[in-house]
Amino acid sequence: MITRTAPLWQRQLAEGVTSVDELLRLLALPPSVLGASVEAQAAARDFPLRVPRAFIARMDPGDPNDPLLLQVLPRDREMAVVPGFTGDPLGEVANAPVRPTPGVLHKYHGRVLLVVTGACAIHCRYCFRRHFPYDTLRPERSDWDPAVHYVAADPTIREVILSGGDPLAASDQRLATLVEALAAIPHLDRLRIHTRLPIVLPERVDEAFLAWITAPSVARLQRVVVLHANHPAEIDDGVRAACRRLRQAGVTLLNQTVLLAGVNDEAATLAALSDALFATGVLPYYLHLLDPVAGAAHFAVTEDRARRLYRDLLARCPGYLVPRLVREVEGAAAKVPYGLL
Repeated sequence: MITRTAPLWQRQLAEGVTSVDELLRLLALPPSVLGASVEAQAAARDFPLRVPRAFIARMDPGDPNDPLLLQVLPRDREMAVVPGFTGDPLGEVANAPVRPTPGVLHKYHGRVLLVVTGACAIHCRYCFRRHFPYDTLRPERSDWDPAVHYVAADPTIREVILSGGDPLAASDQRLATLVEALAAIPHLDRLRIHTRLPIVLPERVDEAFLAWITAPSVARLQRVVVLHANHPAEIDDGVRAACRRLRQAGVTLLNQTVLLAGVNDEAATLAALSDALFATGVLPYYLHLLDPVAGAAHFAVTEDRARRLYRDLLARCPGYLVPRLVREVEGAAAKVPYGLL
Protein backbone atom coordinates (compact mmCIF):
# COMPACT_ATOMS: atom_id res chain seq x y z
CA MET A 1 0.00 0.00 0.00
CA ILE A 2 1.34 3.42 -1.00
CA THR A 3 0.94 6.05 1.75
CA ARG A 4 1.02 9.83 1.60
CA THR A 5 4.56 9.74 3.01
CA ALA A 6 5.82 7.60 0.12
CA PRO A 7 8.12 9.27 -2.41
CA LEU A 8 6.31 11.33 -5.04
CA TRP A 9 7.32 8.98 -7.85
CA GLN A 10 5.84 5.97 -6.04
CA ARG A 11 2.56 7.80 -5.55
CA GLN A 12 2.53 8.82 -9.21
CA LEU A 13 3.28 5.26 -10.26
CA ALA A 14 0.42 3.96 -8.11
CA GLU A 15 -1.93 6.58 -9.56
CA GLY A 16 -1.17 5.69 -13.18
CA VAL A 17 -4.06 5.01 -15.53
CA THR A 18 -4.93 1.32 -15.83
CA SER A 19 -8.42 1.65 -17.31
CA VAL A 20 -8.82 1.86 -21.08
CA ASP A 21 -12.10 3.71 -20.63
CA GLU A 22 -10.41 6.34 -18.47
CA LEU A 23 -7.59 6.79 -20.96
CA LEU A 24 -10.06 7.34 -23.79
CA ARG A 25 -12.05 9.79 -21.68
CA LEU A 26 -8.94 11.80 -20.76
CA LEU A 27 -8.03 12.09 -24.44
CA ALA A 28 -11.58 12.65 -25.73
CA LEU A 29 -11.40 9.58 -27.97
CA PRO A 30 -14.18 7.16 -28.96
CA PRO A 31 -13.98 3.39 -28.24
CA SER A 32 -13.77 2.79 -31.99
CA VAL A 33 -10.04 3.64 -31.89
CA LEU A 34 -9.48 0.27 -30.22
CA GLY A 35 -10.83 -1.65 -33.20
CA ALA A 36 -13.08 -4.68 -32.69
CA SER A 37 -14.36 -4.56 -29.13
CA VAL A 38 -13.99 -8.22 -28.18
CA GLU A 39 -10.43 -8.50 -29.45
CA ALA A 40 -9.43 -5.16 -27.90
CA GLN A 41 -10.78 -6.28 -24.53
CA ALA A 42 -8.85 -9.53 -24.86
CA ALA A 43 -5.67 -7.58 -25.63
CA ALA A 44 -6.16 -5.46 -22.50
CA ARG A 45 -6.56 -8.62 -20.41
CA ASP A 46 -3.55 -10.31 -22.02
CA PHE A 47 -1.28 -7.33 -21.30
CA PRO A 48 -2.99 -4.76 -19.06
CA LEU A 49 -2.82 -1.04 -19.72
CA ARG A 50 -0.55 1.03 -17.49
CA VAL A 51 0.56 4.58 -18.22
CA PRO A 52 1.51 7.51 -15.94
CA ARG A 53 -0.74 10.55 -16.05
CA ALA A 54 2.25 12.81 -16.74
CA PHE A 55 2.95 10.82 -19.90
CA ILE A 56 -0.70 11.12 -20.96
CA ALA A 57 -0.39 14.89 -20.53
CA ARG A 58 2.15 14.90 -23.38
CA MET A 59 -0.39 13.33 -25.77
CA ASP A 60 -2.56 15.34 -28.14
CA PRO A 61 -6.24 15.02 -27.09
CA GLY A 62 -8.53 13.93 -29.88
CA ASP A 63 -5.73 12.45 -31.98
CA PRO A 64 -6.10 8.66 -32.31
CA ASN A 65 -2.72 8.51 -34.07
CA ASP A 66 -0.77 10.37 -31.42
CA PRO A 67 2.65 8.62 -31.38
CA LEU A 68 2.77 8.41 -27.60
CA LEU A 69 -0.76 7.01 -27.40
CA LEU A 70 -0.04 4.33 -29.99
CA GLN A 71 2.73 2.95 -27.78
CA VAL A 72 0.39 2.20 -24.87
CA LEU A 73 -3.16 1.72 -26.20
CA PRO A 74 -4.43 -1.90 -26.32
CA ARG A 75 -5.91 -2.62 -29.75
CA ASP A 76 -7.65 -5.49 -31.46
CA ARG A 77 -4.76 -6.21 -33.82
CA GLU A 78 -2.67 -7.45 -30.89
CA MET A 79 -4.69 -10.66 -30.87
CA ALA A 80 -3.75 -11.57 -34.43
CA VAL A 81 -1.61 -14.71 -34.70
CA VAL A 82 1.37 -13.82 -36.91
CA PRO A 83 3.97 -16.43 -37.93
CA GLY A 84 7.36 -15.77 -36.36
CA PHE A 85 5.97 -13.66 -33.50
CA THR A 86 6.18 -15.60 -30.23
CA GLY A 87 5.93 -15.19 -26.49
CA ASP A 88 9.69 -15.70 -26.06
CA PRO A 89 11.25 -13.88 -29.04
CA LEU A 90 14.82 -13.93 -27.72
CA GLY A 91 14.79 -17.38 -26.16
CA GLU A 92 15.31 -16.00 -22.67
CA VAL A 93 12.84 -18.49 -21.18
CA ALA A 94 13.45 -21.53 -23.36
CA ASN A 95 17.25 -21.26 -23.35
CA ALA A 96 18.10 -22.40 -19.81
CA PRO A 97 21.92 -21.95 -20.15
CA VAL A 98 21.51 -18.17 -20.33
CA ARG A 99 19.80 -18.29 -16.90
CA PRO A 100 22.54 -19.69 -14.63
CA THR A 101 20.81 -18.60 -11.43
CA PRO A 102 17.44 -16.92 -10.68
CA GLY A 103 17.33 -13.32 -11.83
CA VAL A 104 20.45 -13.56 -14.00
CA LEU A 105 20.62 -13.54 -17.79
CA HIS A 106 24.11 -14.20 -19.14
CA LYS A 107 23.91 -13.88 -22.90
CA TYR A 108 27.06 -11.95 -23.79
CA HIS A 109 30.72 -12.15 -22.84
CA GLY A 110 31.88 -9.83 -20.08
CA ARG A 111 28.49 -8.68 -18.86
CA VAL A 112 25.38 -10.05 -17.21
CA LEU A 113 21.86 -8.75 -16.85
CA LEU A 114 19.88 -8.85 -13.62
CA VAL A 115 16.08 -8.92 -13.91
CA VAL A 116 15.47 -6.74 -10.86
CA THR A 117 11.68 -6.57 -11.07
CA GLY A 118 8.79 -7.34 -13.37
CA ALA A 119 7.15 -3.99 -12.61
CA CYS A 120 7.12 -1.00 -14.97
CA ALA A 121 5.66 2.48 -14.79
CA ILE A 122 4.36 2.04 -18.33
CA HIS A 123 3.29 -0.98 -20.35
CA CYS A 124 4.61 -0.48 -23.87
CA ARG A 125 2.59 -2.63 -26.26
CA TYR A 126 5.71 -3.69 -28.20
CA CYS A 127 7.62 -4.86 -25.09
CA PHE A 128 9.67 -7.96 -25.86
CA ARG A 129 9.11 -9.19 -22.29
CA ARG A 130 5.35 -8.69 -22.24
CA HIS A 131 4.95 -12.48 -21.79
CA PHE A 132 8.01 -13.04 -19.58
CA PRO A 133 7.26 -15.23 -16.49
CA TYR A 134 8.76 -12.89 -13.91
CA ASP A 135 7.15 -14.68 -10.97
CA THR A 136 8.96 -17.94 -11.69
CA LEU A 137 12.32 -16.63 -12.93
CA ARG A 138 13.11 -13.99 -10.32
CA PRO A 139 14.87 -14.75 -7.01
CA GLU A 140 12.58 -15.79 -4.19
CA ARG A 141 11.92 -13.02 -1.68
CA SER A 142 14.26 -10.73 -3.61
CA ASP A 143 17.23 -12.79 -2.43
CA TRP A 144 20.03 -11.55 -4.66
CA ASP A 145 22.87 -13.36 -2.87
CA PRO A 146 23.13 -16.18 -5.46
CA ALA A 147 23.22 -13.63 -8.31
CA VAL A 148 25.90 -11.56 -6.58
CA HIS A 149 27.92 -14.70 -5.85
CA TYR A 150 27.63 -15.71 -9.52
CA VAL A 151 29.08 -12.38 -10.64
CA ALA A 152 31.80 -12.52 -7.99
CA ALA A 153 32.84 -16.01 -9.07
CA ASP A 154 33.42 -15.04 -12.71
CA PRO A 155 36.29 -12.58 -13.17
CA THR A 156 35.42 -12.14 -16.86
CA ILE A 157 32.28 -10.23 -15.88
CA ARG A 158 33.15 -6.54 -15.87
CA GLU A 159 29.69 -5.04 -16.23
CA VAL A 160 26.30 -5.66 -14.62
CA ILE A 161 23.13 -4.43 -16.30
CA LEU A 162 20.05 -3.80 -14.18
CA SER A 163 16.91 -4.53 -16.18
CA GLY A 164 13.37 -5.74 -15.71
CA GLY A 165 10.55 -4.78 -16.06
CA ASP A 166 12.07 -1.47 -15.12
CA PRO A 167 14.71 -1.65 -12.39
CA LEU A 168 13.90 1.87 -11.19
CA ALA A 169 10.39 0.67 -10.31
CA ALA A 170 12.09 -1.01 -7.34
CA SER A 171 12.59 0.94 -4.12
CA ASP A 172 15.78 2.87 -3.48
CA GLN A 173 16.45 0.73 -0.41
CA ARG A 174 16.37 -2.48 -2.46
CA LEU A 175 18.46 -0.98 -5.23
CA ALA A 176 21.04 0.48 -2.85
CA THR A 177 21.49 -2.86 -1.08
CA LEU A 178 21.93 -4.73 -4.38
CA VAL A 179 24.24 -2.18 -5.98
CA GLU A 180 26.46 -1.86 -2.91
CA ALA A 181 26.94 -5.64 -2.91
CA LEU A 182 27.85 -5.53 -6.61
CA ALA A 183 30.22 -2.59 -6.15
CA ALA A 184 32.19 -4.63 -3.60
CA ILE A 185 33.20 -7.11 -6.35
CA PRO A 186 36.74 -6.05 -7.35
CA HIS A 187 36.63 -7.11 -11.01
CA LEU A 188 33.38 -5.24 -11.69
CA ASP A 189 34.03 -1.96 -13.52
CA ARG A 190 30.67 -0.77 -14.80
CA LEU A 191 27.06 -0.55 -13.67
CA ARG A 192 24.48 -0.06 -16.40
CA ILE A 193 20.79 0.65 -15.74
CA HIS A 194 18.24 0.21 -18.53
CA THR A 195 15.19 2.27 -17.65
CA ARG A 196 12.25 4.16 -19.11
CA LEU A 197 11.23 5.74 -15.82
CA PRO A 198 13.18 9.02 -16.14
CA ILE A 199 11.36 9.52 -19.45
CA VAL A 200 7.81 8.65 -18.40
CA LEU A 201 8.10 9.61 -14.71
CA PRO A 202 11.09 11.96 -14.35
CA GLU A 203 10.35 12.56 -10.66
CA ARG A 204 11.97 9.15 -10.13
CA VAL A 205 15.36 10.89 -10.24
CA ASP A 206 14.99 12.24 -6.71
CA GLU A 207 17.35 12.81 -3.79
CA ALA A 208 17.04 9.24 -2.50
CA PHE A 209 18.01 7.82 -5.89
CA LEU A 210 20.90 10.24 -6.31
CA ALA A 211 22.14 9.44 -2.80
CA TRP A 212 22.87 5.77 -3.51
CA ILE A 213 24.08 6.19 -7.07
CA THR A 214 26.65 8.77 -5.92
CA ALA A 215 27.67 6.92 -2.74
CA PRO A 216 31.48 6.51 -2.65
CA SER A 217 31.24 2.71 -2.76
CA VAL A 218 29.10 2.87 -5.92
CA ALA A 219 30.79 5.87 -7.54
CA ARG A 220 33.97 3.83 -8.03
CA LEU A 221 32.04 2.13 -10.86
CA GLN A 222 31.46 3.75 -14.21
CA ARG A 223 27.71 4.34 -14.10
CA VAL A 224 25.68 4.34 -17.29
CA VAL A 225 21.92 4.92 -17.55
CA VAL A 226 20.41 3.81 -20.83
CA LEU A 227 17.10 5.59 -21.31
CA HIS A 228 14.31 4.55 -23.66
CA ALA A 229 12.62 7.30 -25.66
CA ASN A 230 11.02 6.66 -29.05
CA HIS A 231 9.66 10.06 -30.09
CA PRO A 232 10.72 13.70 -29.55
CA ALA A 233 7.36 14.48 -27.95
CA GLU A 234 8.45 12.35 -24.98
CA ILE A 235 11.16 14.86 -24.06
CA ASP A 236 9.70 17.64 -21.91
CA ASP A 237 11.00 19.99 -19.21
CA GLY A 238 10.69 17.32 -16.51
CA VAL A 239 12.77 14.88 -18.53
CA ARG A 240 15.38 17.53 -19.22
CA ALA A 241 15.62 18.32 -15.49
CA ALA A 242 15.97 14.62 -14.58
CA CYS A 243 18.73 14.15 -17.14
CA ARG A 244 20.53 17.22 -15.86
CA ARG A 245 20.50 15.77 -12.33
CA LEU A 246 21.88 12.47 -13.61
CA ARG A 247 24.68 14.18 -15.51
CA GLN A 248 25.59 16.22 -12.45
CA ALA A 249 25.84 12.93 -10.56
CA GLY A 250 28.52 11.75 -12.99
CA VAL A 251 26.27 9.33 -14.88
CA THR A 252 26.76 8.71 -18.59
CA LEU A 253 23.43 8.95 -20.43
CA LEU A 254 22.57 6.95 -23.54
CA ASN A 255 19.26 6.28 -25.26
CA GLN A 256 17.85 3.31 -27.09
CA THR A 257 14.87 3.58 -29.42
CA VAL A 258 12.68 0.89 -30.94
CA LEU A 259 11.75 1.47 -34.57
CA LEU A 260 7.94 1.37 -34.57
CA ALA A 261 5.58 1.58 -37.54
CA GLY A 262 3.24 4.54 -37.19
CA VAL A 263 5.22 5.99 -34.29
CA ASN A 264 8.72 6.94 -35.43
CA ASP A 265 9.32 5.29 -38.82
CA GLU A 266 10.22 8.55 -40.55
CA ALA A 267 13.77 9.86 -40.83
CA ALA A 268 12.65 13.38 -39.88
CA THR A 269 11.13 12.07 -36.64
CA LEU A 270 14.23 10.08 -35.74
CA ALA A 271 16.46 13.07 -36.50
CA ALA A 272 14.29 15.30 -34.30
CA LEU A 273 14.54 12.73 -31.51
CA SER A 274 18.35 12.66 -31.77
CA ASP A 275 18.44 16.46 -31.63
CA ALA A 276 16.14 16.55 -28.60
CA LEU A 277 18.16 13.90 -26.79
CA PHE A 278 21.51 15.54 -27.45
CA ALA A 279 20.18 18.91 -26.29
CA THR A 280 19.23 17.10 -23.08
CA GLY A 281 22.71 15.63 -22.65
CA VAL A 282 21.81 12.14 -23.87
CA LEU A 283 23.68 10.37 -26.65
CA PRO A 284 21.63 8.27 -29.13
CA TYR A 285 22.89 4.68 -28.74
CA TYR A 286 20.72 2.00 -30.36
CA LEU A 287 17.89 2.01 -32.88
CA HIS A 288 16.39 -1.45 -32.44
CA LEU A 289 14.41 -3.35 -34.98
CA LEU A 290 11.34 -4.73 -33.25
CA ASP A 291 11.80 -8.00 -31.40
CA PRO A 292 9.16 -10.39 -32.81
CA VAL A 293 7.01 -10.72 -29.71
CA ALA A 294 3.44 -11.99 -29.99
CA GLY A 295 0.99 -9.09 -29.95
CA ALA A 296 3.30 -6.51 -31.53
CA ALA A 297 3.48 -7.50 -35.20
CA HIS A 298 1.62 -4.36 -36.27
CA PHE A 299 4.60 -2.28 -35.07
CA ALA A 300 7.10 -4.12 -37.29
CA VAL A 301 9.14 -2.25 -39.89
CA THR A 302 10.76 -4.39 -42.59
CA GLU A 303 14.54 -4.59 -42.74
CA ASP A 304 14.54 -3.05 -46.23
CA ARG A 305 12.57 -0.02 -45.03
CA ALA A 306 14.73 0.22 -41.90
CA ARG A 307 17.87 0.35 -44.07
CA ARG A 308 16.38 3.12 -46.21
CA LEU A 309 15.41 5.11 -43.13
CA TYR A 310 18.86 4.61 -41.68
CA ARG A 311 20.59 5.85 -44.81
CA ASP A 312 18.35 8.92 -44.75
CA LEU A 313 19.16 9.47 -41.09
CA LEU A 314 22.90 9.25 -41.84
CA ALA A 315 22.46 11.95 -44.47
CA ARG A 316 20.52 14.22 -42.11
CA CYS A 317 22.58 13.99 -38.91
CA PRO A 318 26.21 14.23 -37.84
CA GLY A 319 27.60 10.80 -37.07
CA TYR A 320 27.52 11.22 -33.30
CA LEU A 321 23.73 11.74 -33.44
CA VAL A 322 23.02 8.56 -35.42
CA PRO A 323 22.16 5.59 -33.19
CA ARG A 324 23.36 2.17 -34.31
CA LEU A 325 20.68 0.23 -36.17
CA VAL A 326 20.62 -3.27 -34.68
CA ARG A 327 18.55 -6.38 -34.22
CA GLU A 328 18.89 -8.81 -31.33
CA VAL A 329 19.10 -12.41 -32.50
CA GLU A 330 18.78 -15.38 -30.18
CA GLY A 331 22.16 -17.04 -29.68
CA ALA A 332 24.21 -14.31 -31.35
CA ALA A 333 27.37 -13.12 -29.59
CA ALA A 334 26.16 -9.50 -29.67
CA LYS A 335 23.51 -7.27 -31.22
CA VAL A 336 23.56 -7.68 -35.02
CA PRO A 337 24.42 -4.28 -36.60
CA TYR A 338 23.05 -2.57 -39.69
CA GLY A 339 25.77 -3.77 -42.07
CA LEU A 340 25.01 -7.42 -41.26
CA LEU A 341 21.21 -7.28 -41.38
